[in-house]
Amino acid sequence: MKGYGHDHSIQLEAGSTIKQALEAVGIHPSTVLVSHEDVVLPHVTILNADIELDLIIVSSGG
Repeated sequence: MKGYGHDHSIQLEAGSTIKQALEAVGIHPSTVLVSHEDVVLPHVTILNADIELDLIIVSSGG
């Protein structure tokens, strides 16, 4: 996972989700969007291959 100060390489069991990957590296899922090859992926996406995920920080304000 790469983006905005994050550069993590982790190994998970096949069938793990993006949410589980984020939690494994200490990133709260509600704070980021995750994309692969410019496609935003839901946090429930199952990971079954060795891929690079890009992180997009979610910000809000008023």
